[in-house]
Amino acid sequence: MDKELKEKLAKIKHVALDMDGTIYMGNTLFPFTIPFLNKLHEMGISYSFLTNNPSKSIDDYLKKLAKMGINATEEEIYNTTIATIDYIHAHYPQAKKLFLLGTPSMISQFEKVGFISATDDPNDVPDIIVAAFDMTLTYSRLCRAAWWISQKIPYIATNPDRVCPTNEKTILVDCGSICKCLESATGRQPDITLGKPDPNMLVGIQQQRNLRPEEIAMVGDRIYTDIAMAHNANAFGCLVLSGETTIEVAKAAPKQPDLIAENIKELGELLEIAQNK
Repeated sequence: MDKELKEKLAKIKHVALDMDGTIYMGNTLFPFTIPFLNKLHEMGISYSFLTNNPSKSIDDYLKKLAKMGINATEEEIYNTTIATIDYIHAHYPQAKKLFLLGTPSMISQFEKVGFISATDDPNDVPDIIVAAFDMTLTYSRLCRAAWWISQKIPYIATNPDRVCPTNEKTILVDCGSICKCLESATGRQPDITLGKPDPNMLVGIQQQRNLRPEEIAMVGDRIYTDIAMAHNANAFGCLVLSGETTIEVAKAAPKQPDLIAENIKELGELLEIAQNK
């Protein structure tokens, strides 16, 4: 480990962890995840879980992690549903009815804070269209979303991911690809795309925990979301090769991560050396 990397790692007080491809793949927890979290705890480094995947509510994520042996709290999880809710409250305070391309679990998170879900009906006009990673997507709802988008109603995408990591023999088409389909049909892109690489989730952690940007490590398996987010927030960026990105893709990226590691186990070992704990 060179001197510059060691100095950067020595400053880390909080680790923001991507989920899919970083701490687990699909429904399978990596064997090194719990030992890594235990090591962070021993070193006095706090952590949180960030995901661009809005398909599950916060409660569902807590249950999923608990089944894997990770006892997280609601405050330790940030997903793009929360980011979208915060954005709507800030920029469209009068909005109540949303046309949501999302899973029932995601929709429940919006309804929990008082939003109404518009039906697939030409007379049920929404205030905003929200496109997300929707594994329950039906053709009629896709067409209805395209119609409302063509009517110039405000249009938000929860995240830019093209695919969702999986250990199954399939490709999980994610929000970015769904939005490309809608763009082809309507000629219109989302007014804003939230989630990583937008820095707001990391900025929220920084403010909540009274940290400086360089004291936060953003760890994930994607250059164009996780590492781009670290750059945008001036945080430390660690790319792990346990998910989507290969070493060849990583080395060709125009903006390089501060660290490329095989997985979070390697990151934990380097943090231990740098912090001498």
